[in-house]
Amino acid sequence: MSKIELQHIDKYYGDNHVLRDVNLTIADGDFMTLLGPSGCGKTTTLRVISGLEKPQNGIMLMDGKVMVDAKEAFYEAPSKRNLNLVFQSYALWPHMTAYENVAFGLKIKRLSRKEIEERVMSALQKMRIEEYRDRYPNELSGGQQQRVAIARAIATSPKLLLLDEPLSNLDARLRIDMRAELKRLHRETGTTIIYVTHDQVEALTMSTKIALFKEGEIAQVGTPLDLYTNPIDLEAADFIGNPRINFIEGTAFYDGNEMRVLSELGEYHFVKERIKEEEEFPKNTEFPCVLGIRPEMVEIEGENSGRKHSIEATVYASQPAGSETLITLTVGKEELLAIEIGLNEYDINQKVFVVLHPSRMNVYNKETGRLIKFASSKRIKPAG
Repeated sequence: MSKIELQHIDKYYGDNHVLRDVNLTIADGDFMTLLGPSGCGKTTTLRVISGLEKPQNGIMLMDGKVMVDAKEAFYEAPSKRNLNLVFQSYALWPHMTAYENVAFGLKIKRLSRKEIEERVMSALQKMRIEEYRDRYPNELSGGQQQRVAIARAIATSPKLLLLDEPLSNLDARLRIDMRAELKRLHRETGTTIIYVTHDQVEALTMSTKIALFKEGEIAQVGTPLDLYTNPIDLEAADFIGNPRINFIEGTAFYDGNEMRVLSELGEYHFVKERIKEEEEFPKNTEFPCVLGIRPEMVEIEGENSGRKHSIEATVYASQPAGSETLITLTVGKEELLAIEIGLNEYDINQKVFVVLHPSRMNVYNKETGRLIKFASSKRIKPAG
């Protein structure tokens, strides 16, 4: 087992408050990704967990055992935390073969030759590089070197595997391949993994949970579907998702039972059950809001089918990209980005109709930026 609990962690570098009252629980067997832009505190959090950094405040527990108690100045040594790290740089010994690099930690543990052989070959097989066992690092590609580094980390069967942007030095195609390998590795081993990245695609495709960081604080924790469907605020919504989410300004009115939102896209009504934070906005008073609409939820029709929530739009630009087409539309003074699967062609200034799904819209309080109406995560069948 490897359950990690961070309680009220503060970390300073001089006067720079890097981690601000961080509270996070990572369940045994989770693939937890620490996501956020550069300088938000995600790598520092990883280093606190590993024991490479000592926080000034807070407690860290591993399986209920205290690893860090800053008040008592107690910091368990990294070697006693039963974890392994894989960094952005592969850190392989250049004079050792792939096999010898993976076996290095096992030899330090003074395991038998037979057990070392079994563990090394098992790790190499899991990473699909057993045929490269006798090659030196300079004879391996970047992706192969990264696989050796990960094989070395898992060979000792750690309870916890920490990965700090391990794929950032790889090209786009290799990153996709390695994401698949890491996800499969997690499923096969059941090891608790903590993964640091600024790449939201990596976070969304691999994780069981994501902790979204913002300026040293955790803004939101949830499953990838939770964070994608209902980002906690406008900043999180803008950060997560590619292509970007559409933001449409409007005016909202909430009477305690129903929310009415009026914008260039028309008028929408939302029931109380979809309202998230009633204390975030006034009742019986109009207030400014922002609608959040994902591009894949904008359905384009050539003619008006008469469907509910169908509105006329004008094609501003069309960007066919092979597997998908991005279409920029204008509705009144607002711009809408839509995405369609496949190669579709639209003419500039072409009149079309778009169908929107209120159940998949987010509504944010413009003044606070906070989510006040959440979207459904249920799959919506496309038209036709």
